[in-house]
Amino acid sequence: MTRQRARQFFAFAVFIILASLDNAAAGVLPPLYAIIARDLQASDAALGAVTAVYLLIVAAAAIFWGYRGDQTARKPLLFWGTLVWVAAMYLTTLAQNFSQFLIFQMMTAVGVGGISSLGFSVVSDLVPARRRGLALSLWSVSQGIGTSLGALLAGTLGAFDWRYPFWIIAAVGLLFALLFLLTREPLRGQAEPELAPLFAQGKRYEFRIRRADFAYFWHHASNRWLLLQSFFYALAYGSTLWIPRWAIARVQSEGYSLETSTVVGNLIIALLSLGGFTAVLSGHLGDWWQQRNGRGRVQLAAIGILVSAPLYVWLYFIPFRGLALPETADFWELATAVLRTFVTNEWVILAFLVAFTAVTFQSADPPNWAAMITDVNLPEHRGTVIGLSRMCRAVGNALSVWLAGWLFAWLNGRLPEPDNYAYGLALFQILVIPAFICYLMLQKYLAHDKQAATATLAARAQTTQN
Repeated sequence: MTRQRARQFFAFAVFIILASLDNAAAGVLPPLYAIIARDLQASDAALGAVTAVYLLIVAAAAIFWGYRGDQTARKPLLFWGTLVWVAAMYLTTLAQNFSQFLIFQMMTAVGVGGISSLGFSVVSDLVPARRRGLALSLWSVSQGIGTSLGALLAGTLGAFDWRYPFWIIAAVGLLFALLFLLTREPLRGQAEPELAPLFAQGKRYEFRIRRADFAYFWHHASNRWLLLQSFFYALAYGSTLWIPRWAIARVQSEGYSLETSTVVGNLIIALLSLGGFTAVLSGHLGDWWQQRNGRGRVQLAAIGILVSAPLYVWLYFIPFRGLALPETADFWELATAVLRTFVTNEWVILAFLVAFTAVTFQSADPPNWAAMITDVNLPEHRGTVIGLSRMCRAVGNALSVWLAGWLFAWLNGRLPEPDNYAYGLALFQILVIPAFICYLMLQKYLAHDKQAATATLAARAQTTQN
C-alpha cells in the first residue's frame, strides 16, 4: 500500500468511526426513556419529544454545516463540530432536571449535524466513483453500528446509571476528534473520473456553491424524488426508535423488573439488528447492478423496502415466551442467559430469523440511496444536498417518533403492554408504500440527471485545462 493510499484509508477509517459515534450519541437515549423519565421526573412521551426535536436540530444544523463546507475547507468545521457534541454529551451527564437535559441534548444535536453532512461530502471525495455504493454502505453500516452501540451501552451500563453511556461516548468522541487532526482533507472532486485530467496537471477543482445554486438542486427531478422518498422512508421507519421500548415491554410482560428488562430487551435488540451488516453486500451489489443496468441501484433499493415492511409487521407480534432469566444477576450473567435463549427458545429464534431478514432487505436502501444522490449532484453541492436530505428525513423521523409515542399512549388505554407497541409499530409500515412509489417515479429521471452532472464536470475540466 502506497503512502497516499494509506493516508486515504486512515482518513476514511476515522470518518467512518466518527459517523458511528454521532449515531451512538443519538441512539443512546431511546432505550433509557423509562429510567431517565423516572430519574428526572418526566414521562416517556416527553423524552420521545426530546428525540423528535433533537432530530430536527440535527437536520437544520446539517444544512448550515454542509453549506459552509461546500464553500470552504471542511476539516476545521468537522473538528469543531465534533468538539461541540462531545462537550454537550458530557454536560448532559450533569443535568439535574428535564429542562437542563433538553438544553444539553439540543447542543449535542448542533454538533452532530456537522458530521452527517460534512462527513458525507468528504467520504464522497475519498473513494472512486465506481466503488461509491460499497464505500457508502460502510458509512451506512457504521451508523447502524453506532446506533446499536449506543443502545447496547444504554441497556447495559445505563440500566444501572443512565449517565455512564453518555460519559463513554463523549470520551471516545474526543479521542477521535484528536485523531482527526492527523488526517488530510481530500481534494474536492478528486474521485470523479471526468476530473482526472485536471488533477493530473496539478490543478484543482475550484468551483464552490453559491446561493443561486439552491434553485439548481430542484432542476433535477431526481433530487426531488430522492428527497421525497427520504421523507416517507423516515416516516415509516422513524418509529423503530421505539423498538427497544417494545422489547423491554415484551420482557416485562413475562414478569421481570424494569432494570432486568432494560438490560435483556436491549441485548435482544442488538442481536436482532445484526442483519444491518449486510448493507456492505447491498452496496457492492448496487455497484455491480448499476454498471450493468442504469436503474440497478433504484430497483435494488425499491425491492428492499417493499419486502422488509411485512417482515417487520410479523416481527412485532412475535412474543418472547418461556424466557429463563436470573432476576438478580449481574450484566454478564444476563448476557449469558440471553445468548443461551437465542439457541434454545423457539420464539426468540423465530424473532431473530424474521428480524435478520427484514433488516437485510431494509439495508439495501441507505447505501444505494446515498450513491444515487451523490451521482446526480456536483461535488460542491453534495454537503448542502445531504443537509437538505437530513431535514426531509428528520421531519419524517420527528413526526414518526412523536406520532408513535402518542399512538402508544392512546392504545395503552385499549390494549395492554406490549400489544400497544406491536400494533402501533405495525401501522407505520403502511407508509413504506409512498416511499416505494417515489422510487418508481425516480426510475424515469435518474440516468438522464446523472449524465447531466457528468457532462458538466467534463466540460469544466476541459475549460480549466485550456
